[in-house]
Amino acid sequence: MMQQTLIDYALSKPGAVPTQPFGPDILVIKVMDKMFALTRRDGASFNLKCDPERAIALRQAHPAITPGWHMNKRHWNTVALDGSLTRDALQQLIDHSYDLVVRSLTKAERERLATLAAAPEGR
Repeated sequence: MMQQTLIDYALSKPGAVPTQPFGPDILVIKVMDKMFALTRRDGASFNLKCDPERAIALRQAHPAITPGWHMNKRHWNTVALDGSLTRDALQQLIDHSYDLVVRSLTKAERERLATLAAAPEGR
């Protein structure tokens, strides 16, 4: 249940789209064709982009947050959906991941995203 709530939250971000480039068991959520969230359909965890210094602090503070599984461990965390983090905390991690990716976009991509965000359906 928590996994679907988080998927829905991530997909509510402006320009967010679901993709399955690694097959049907892995959902990758992208903004402007750049990944900001990844989750297996088994509901056990999410991979989220993270500022490297913040990633270290989060890993030290929360056993449920570990270096990104099959990802660049400096820039990605795997967050276990084991109930130890609140929904609000998980949503903040999604926000941080999305914001990092958006900040890395070119000016033209950010402008296009702003246009998408202003559209009635937000996509």
